[in-house]
Amino acid sequence: MFPVAFADSVVERFTKPGDLVLDPFAGRGTAIFSAAVRGRSGIGIELNPVGWVYGKTKLSPASYELVAKRLQEIDVLSASYGITAKNLPEFFEHCYCLEIRKFLLAARENLDWRKCRVDRTCMAILMVYLHGKREASLSNQMMQTKSMSPDYAIAWWKGKNLKPPEFEPIDFLSKRLEWRYAKGVPSIKGSDIYLDDSVKRLPKIYKHIERSQDKRISLVLTSPPYYNITNYHYDQWLRLWLLGGDSHPRNMHESYRGKFSNREKYRILLKEVFSQTAKMMNEEGVIYVRTDNRTFTYETTVNVLSEIFPQKKIHKFLRPVSGRTQTDLFNKANDQLGEVDLVLISA
Repeated sequence: MFPVAFADSVVERFTKPGDLVLDPFAGRGTAIFSAAVRGRSGIGIELNPVGWVYGKTKLSPASYELVAKRLQEIDVLSASYGITAKNLPEFFEHCYCLEIRKFLLAARENLDWRKCRVDRTCMAILMVYLHGKREASLSNQMMQTKSMSPDYAIAWWKGKNLKPPEFEPIDFLSKRLEWRYAKGVPSIKGSDIYLDDSVKRLPKIYKHIERSQDKRISLVLTSPPYYNITNYHYDQWLRLWLLGGDSHPRNMHESYRGKFSNREKYRILLKEVFSQTAKMMNEEGVIYVRTDNRTFTYETTVNVLSEIFPQKKIHKFLRPVSGRTQTDLFNKANDQLGEVDLVLISA
């Protein structure tokens, strides 16, 4: 994910108020949010529903009053989920107390996060606290950034004799909700994030721009998934379960997964996305791409960008991120760790 301060600085440097910013691999929507709150318009596209719920909610959260009321309604509905909660796989029994399992099941079945802004905001709040440190989240001790394998987690909890924390979910969430709304919410118009595949969505955006003669893109700020690093669907399986997915980890659907783990498909993905993007760019538009420093990912990205934007000069910045990155976490034996920023500017 882009750090907020980084996205802010790039938007401020390369755009002016009223400009259009695109992120075809939007993740949790940081780039689009940074653009929107600074008076630009942003368009994001994200394949993973977890990232989309976060990003869409940041752009258009429902009011505190409506969210608080809806969470209370879910709490009332949770009373009828006792039997179902007791019959969940063993992982859930070790991860959550009974009251929280009931609440999560009620939310999973009743929140229409795809269509309803209030329900989507409730779901975003729930996903933030779905797992993490004991007492600071709804779960037994876990990482917050990714869901652990059920078998590994159960063995770890048993080995340390850790039981799930016992508390009322509505009390926990109400306090966090007050804190998150304490400073109000931003007023944002003219920006959006689509839950879709960029290869399919970008041609539709292009047709709209051509038909309506809307402004063209001034900045592309994005970070494509790194080749064969990790599977976001597998790592976020518990949040995906809350959104209606399976109760155990699964890899991304093969039609998408191959794009990130097959070299030729990965190259084609980048070429298709950036080719569509090029059609919508201002002549002086800037392309800012963050990728990783391993040879294949880096060279493929550079070659694709050079082919599609031959009139622009590529500027390279090594290790723009401090601390541990995806390549550090998942390729510890590789000596080409770290991130690379590629900035394409008209010569």
